[in-house]
Amino acid sequence: MADAASRKDVSSPHGKAVGVSIAAAVGGFLFGFDSSVINGAVDSLGSHFHLGDFLSGFVVSIALLGCAVGAWYAGRLADGWGRRNVMVLGAAMFLISSVGSAFAFSVPDLLVWRVIGGLGIGIASVIAPAYISEVAPASGRGALGSLQQLAITIGQLVVLSSNKGLAGAAGGASQDLWFGMPAWRWMFLVGVIPAVAYGVLAMMIPESPRYLVLKGQFDKAAGVLERISGEPDGAKKVEEIRSTLKKEHKSSFADIRGSKFGLHPIVWVGIIMAAFQQLVGINAIFYYSTTLWKSVGFSESSSFTTSVITAGINVVMTVVAMLFVDRVGRRRLLTIGSIGMFLSLALTAVAFSQQQGSGDNVSLPSPYGPLALVGANAFVVFFALSWGPILWIMLAEMFPNRMRAMALAIGTASNWIFNFIVTFSFEPMTRQVGLSWLYGAFAFFALLSFFFVLRKVPETKNKTLESMRGDTYKRPNAAT
Repeated sequence: MADAASRKDVSSPHGKAVGVSIAAAVGGFLFGFDSSVINGAVDSLGSHFHLGDFLSGFVVSIALLGCAVGAWYAGRLADGWGRRNVMVLGAAMFLISSVGSAFAFSVPDLLVWRVIGGLGIGIASVIAPAYISEVAPASGRGALGSLQQLAITIGQLVVLSSNKGLAGAAGGASQDLWFGMPAWRWMFLVGVIPAVAYGVLAMMIPESPRYLVLKGQFDKAAGVLERISGEPDGAKKVEEIRSTLKKEHKSSFADIRGSKFGLHPIVWVGIIMAAFQQLVGINAIFYYSTTLWKSVGFSESSSFTTSVITAGINVVMTVVAMLFVDRVGRRRLLTIGSIGMFLSLALTAVAFSQQQGSGDNVSLPSPYGPLALVGANAFVVFFALSWGPILWIMLAEMFPNRMRAMALAIGTASNWIFNFIVTFSFEPMTRQVGLSWLYGAFAFFALLSFFFVLRKVPETKNKTLESMRGDTYKRPNAAT
């Protein structure tokens, strides 16, 4: 009877942990929304503002530079202002960006609004996984941490569906819809809805217990740990957190310095993992998928539909990853994903090696068009099963407390910088070297990521945040 009562007492707080984690993960929805809203608008932006290849790529990717800056400062802002307040700031910046982008009248002011939105998304991309890792119980932290990536994929699916609906209602993304505004402007304006929702939800969730301990509010922290995280003895857990924070001070480079090129080796693991997640080319698909499929003979309507299907696959497989990440382990899923991505990207590269024509008049002869679709969607399956959600889980949990804020910030900034590099170079490179070579390069990085995981990435399944010492990179457990 006592055991049953204990289990009952714990199950309810775990349910609350799911609730607050979902609220925090709405920041990931904004991330996914922004990464794909430009998908449906990029061609219309190019024709409306008379953008060449360089400016078109820059308009798409400049938000990512703002994301990198926002990610870099998010940890320090969160330690000073609190996790919730910084979430609200991120939501406000995305709202301003959505309205500004919708009513942009020139390229310079469009770039400004895109950067502001990027700052907000960069903030959310750090704070959401950090907050979730701090409120989640160790046994379920992988699944709850995956909510960030699930929210990203749902954001991509929703906005691609929204783009398709708006473009269809107007008869094309460049055509006028309501109040004399073309559909592409409404695509941006829809972003006001999730921005407001994120801000409201952020104000409703409790503050992170680790932030409360950092500020000396021990009773409040114990209450949150018992009520939300399911800790049977919140005061005891607070003391454990205090012992790991005693050596902490204001986040600085000193926290992450080490013997490997100036940084602690585990920090390099996070930076390189973040780089690999982008170097396999996932965002080239989600930023440019509609344009990509139009370039190989799909109509605008069919291209939107194909992009929506791809986003739907991304959501489903992210849910599958959530179900298995705490059972199978992080490293095993990462290695499965790396091999799967390599094979599917190689297939896509072979298909595009048969393309006919050049520039905007490219087509794929049968059966290579269907092969390209199969390869691209298989790639999304393996990415969503592994590197999509697991990167964010690992960045939020694998660093020791003394360096977590700074290491998470630098790892996330690395992700955004490589996102910028891939996104900015993708469209010009498709014209310079062709899609076959580009997908071949993505396949090469997928293969490299497999060997990197085997040699350097630690297993963090079922470990508490306070037990992360930062030296497990030396001996990854291949058995888990």
